[in-house]
Amino acid sequence: MDLIEKQIAISKLPNDKDIFSHFQEVVQSNLNRDEIPVRFAITDMSELEYQCDFATLSGVDKDLFEKTNSIFKFIPRRIERMDSFNAVFLVPTGIGAEIGGHAGDATPVAQVLAEVSDLLITHPNVVNASDINEIPENALYVEGSTITNVLMGTAALQPVRKNRVLVIIDDHEIEMFSNDTINAVSAARATYGFDCVKVVKLAPPLKMVADFVKSGRAAGKIFGFERIRAVIEENKGTFDAVAIASVIDVDDQYHEDYFHRNGLMPNPWGGVEAMLTHAVSLIFGIPTAHSPMLENQKVADFDLGLVEPRLAAEAVSLTFVQCMLKGLHRSPRIITDLEVMSERGLVAAADISCLVIPDKCLGLPTLAALKQGIPVIAVRENNNVMKNNLDKLPWAPGQFYQVENYWEAAGVMSALKSGVPPESMRRPLIATKIERREF
Repeated sequence: MDLIEKQIAISKLPNDKDIFSHFQEVVQSNLNRDEIPVRFAITDMSELEYQCDFATLSGVDKDLFEKTNSIFKFIPRRIERMDSFNAVFLVPTGIGAEIGGHAGDATPVAQVLAEVSDLLITHPNVVNASDINEIPENALYVEGSTITNVLMGTAALQPVRKNRVLVIIDDHEIEMFSNDTINAVSAARATYGFDCVKVVKLAPPLKMVADFVKSGRAAGKIFGFERIRAVIEENKGTFDAVAIASVIDVDDQYHEDYFHRNGLMPNPWGGVEAMLTHAVSLIFGIPTAHSPMLENQKVADFDLGLVEPRLAAEAVSLTFVQCMLKGLHRSPRIITDLEVMSERGLVAAADISCLVIPDKCLGLPTLAALKQGIPVIAVRENNNVMKNNLDKLPWAPGQFYQVENYWEAAGVMSALKSGVPPESMRRPLIATKIERREF
């Protein structure tokens, strides 16, 4: 079973009617019978079509195919619950985001947005910083595809006190690197009560190769996913979440460029990591995160000097796993049973009050928010390689806000939370609309 990235152009429908069914039909027509899509992004849009990147998993048998929901399945919410203000904060992985595109450097933003939210739902790319994870107390650490499913109406989140975590690592050819990773797991157990059911060494190791696609996004290829599947199925019922640490093959020149171009290059590791975690979360419905292991001694011995602050967390880490261990320790349970999803205490699409994204980012989360009537706040200052004009989407009045920075985003969130239309705080006020109705 392998994961690869593909590109396709999809024509637009009038008013984007039935857009998810349209995407599913076109994507499926470009797949082999044993493939399913696991990740989808629109990188550019024109008046006539969408340019799309999507990751696929091949080697899918009939049983797995029938059990796995399509990523394009959409269930509209019937109501919006108003008892709490719950925000989703996303910085998509692998798009070279100015803020949050490196090593947990969107964490300060997450902390501020959490202050104006009752609950903040975010994903590993925002807060994972190698040995550091300073996720706010009122935030949920949720894998990106699961957040998408929540917005699409096909999943809900159940907060937990703690998880039993299965850790899967490469049986590294350099034993010291495997030992360091296991020692990091042991340190988590000793310091904050991380519950590791076992560490499984994968032999032969998982093959992950990082690369960039035409759009400029970081992606790659993964070979041997069936070994991850086997380990998860063999240990079913003994764990609640899975942490994976494996080598990602990255060209030496990427290492040099990434650390010496002052953060101008998209993180080459993140895209292929997202492909893996999306596949695991989609197929097994469990919280998942990935961290890279050092490839070899040469990489370990790189003298990086003083690096740009956004890259520093990676430059000083040996194992990179502590951030995901801390996140998965209390990552919420994923509920997909439609009869259970409306139960009290769960977080579903009806509970989402707004979505905050970098401007130009268009994928299933943004489109789901559009269709669910969820307000979307797009931040221009968080520049990235995507090329979409979000203002062209058919937003309802008062649903879409383009702001300059995250300070302004926090202000819009405060206004939404208080029930004050954000535009009422600006001048001049739009004239009161008057309509004459004659009979």
